[in-house]
Amino acid sequence: MVEIGEPVRTLAYGSWPSPVGAALAAAHDGRPDDVGFVGEEVWWTEPRPAEGGRRTLVRRHPDGTEEQVLPSPWNVRSRVIEYGGRPWAAVATDSGPLVVFVHFADQRLYATRPGGAAPRPLTPRSAVGGGLRWVEPQLRPERGEVWCVLEEFTGEEPTDVRRVPVAVPLDGSAAEDRAALRELTGERHRFVTGPRVSPDGRRAAWLAWDHPRMPWDGTELVVAGIGPDGTFQDARTVAGGPEESVAQVDWAPDGALLYASDRTGWWNLYRDGQPLCARDEEFGGPLWKLGQRWFAPLDSGPIAVLHGRGAAVLGILDPQTGEVVDAAGPWTEFAPTLAVLGERVAAVGAGPHSGYEIVELDARTGRARVIGSPHQDAVDPAYYPRPEIRTFAGPDGRDVHAHLYPPHHPGCRAPDGTLPPYVVWAHGGPTSRSPLVLDLEIAYFTSRGIGVAEVDYSGSSGHGREYRERLRGQWGVVDVEDCAAVALALAEEGTADRRRLAVRGGSAGGWTSAASLAATDVYACGTVIYPILDLTGWGTGETHDFESQYLEGLIGPYAEVPERYAERSPAEHADRVTAPFLLLQGLDDVICPPVQCERFLARMAGRGVPHAYLAFEGEGHGFRRAETMVRALEAELSLYAQVFGLERPDVPVLELKP
Repeated sequence: MVEIGEPVRTLAYGSWPSPVGAALAAAHDGRPDDVGFVGEEVWWTEPRPAEGGRRTLVRRHPDGTEEQVLPSPWNVRSRVIEYGGRPWAAVATDSGPLVVFVHFADQRLYATRPGGAAPRPLTPRSAVGGGLRWVEPQLRPERGEVWCVLEEFTGEEPTDVRRVPVAVPLDGSAAEDRAALRELTGERHRFVTGPRVSPDGRRAAWLAWDHPRMPWDGTELVVAGIGPDGTFQDARTVAGGPEESVAQVDWAPDGALLYASDRTGWWNLYRDGQPLCARDEEFGGPLWKLGQRWFAPLDSGPIAVLHGRGAAVLGILDPQTGEVVDAAGPWTEFAPTLAVLGERVAAVGAGPHSGYEIVELDARTGRARVIGSPHQDAVDPAYYPRPEIRTFAGPDGRDVHAHLYPPHHPGCRAPDGTLPPYVVWAHGGPTSRSPLVLDLEIAYFTSRGIGVAEVDYSGSSGHGREYRERLRGQWGVVDVEDCAAVALALAEEGTADRRRLAVRGGSAGGWTSAASLAATDVYACGTVIYPILDLTGWGTGETHDFESQYLEGLIGPYAEVPERYAERSPAEHADRVTAPFLLLQGLDDVICPPVQCERFLARMAGRGVPHAYLAFEGEGHGFRRAETMVRALEAELSLYAQVFGLERPDVPVLELKP
């Protein structure tokens, strides 16, 4: 705590002491998700970085107390399409809640009653490829079943896979018998979401799409009747297509079909094909995980929605008037998970000065309050960054959106006439965006006197389809240009030190970071985290099925432009990389596998460029273990300290090898 009246010290940018340590940032990494109602209770999943990075299931009792439903080692997380999706469902019964969930270690579906016997498996194992995986469970106790999406590997290759809605018996009869699983439809698409059942139980609706499309390119909205035997009949496409993305579907209480489509260039809501609130803003988003929800209909007719441009806030939409009334409170960003019960809306919200927490909105009164996983200041909020929303001019005058986090410390200032180092953060995806929320990883740098600029480069979501499609055929070009434009603009306006700029990103952001080091001389160094580095390899068998043809849109069809795959790849141009870099990789990553890093490093060998490679056992795509996150963050700071000439005795010195 900084005491009033304490003198402000003058110290060089980047050398400020800070109470925001790497362990503190790691302990607050991740967010609650997958919110739902079980009877009158609100339940959700929550990360446990200190417990090997597992996710647990939490329930909020009527008296407000929280209880962990599943102790270690149970890990509630699906691997369907590798990014997963909603991994649990539960219903209240006379004998207590009945819970079904996906356990990460074996991807089987389990059933349990809290406080009772150990969870029992409902689905069988398979020794073929990645086995059997499950997501979006929906309990159908009247049928004695749980309906899910099954991802079944049919061979050893990542693309030897099929997906289909399936009914799983709740009595456990399928636990050792694949034949006891009942497929719900003969309709075949490469990708499907979980079916939503109409209020009268007679129809089902789901989304489907096929390679080479990604779900934000185009999806089909499929509706089918549900026969007496519970199978889907007479399936037909009622909306969507190759160039229309339907992001979510649901049913209104009166049986009308609700969905979010970007047919106008923005994801807007439709009721039986008619627009409900035509606006140039998003009421949906990119479907990276199955079961994401941007809207949820209330029993009384209104619809809880997440909407906005560049951010998603919670509101209540009146479908009769098109009016949206937003929830009052400090939350400026909501995750795409919603649940409703009567007039109650449960959501996961955050703001620039608070992390994600469980929020409940009373749709009748408009009152919103925190009911679970409440944000608690781990340090004096005076050390939190103070973000600025900026729009910069990119090449050809195009807008480039960014969040700026200047260095900030309540007890330190820099000498007059000096400028701070800045790190440009490129988000993953690349069809994603940077949420404007409190992130202690950002505070880790800004409180030490290092600025951060998060760039929503061309291709980011939240700004309409036209902005997203700027990246079509241009990945590795416009994303690199936009990040460089922001970095150079900060230097030109006197915000950042031109000689001390860095670039950093993970996954697709790792690609942009590496491509930036290979294609520009803007940055003094870079941090590249579980990246894509070799497009030819990644696009021809080195990644998982979901993204195996993503490059068809981002780069172009490989059969037509193979030279473009080589020309854009940092691994093919290691000779152009002259700035020091840190490479971070999970050894269990099947999305961006370690072979990509190894190939790149082999081509860097002997070139004399200072670098470090840290590879972590047991980590996949996205670090989840506290010890990994601490090591990675301290190594990153040490890189900047060495390159920027900073005094940082508080972190181990990262060994940079030539």
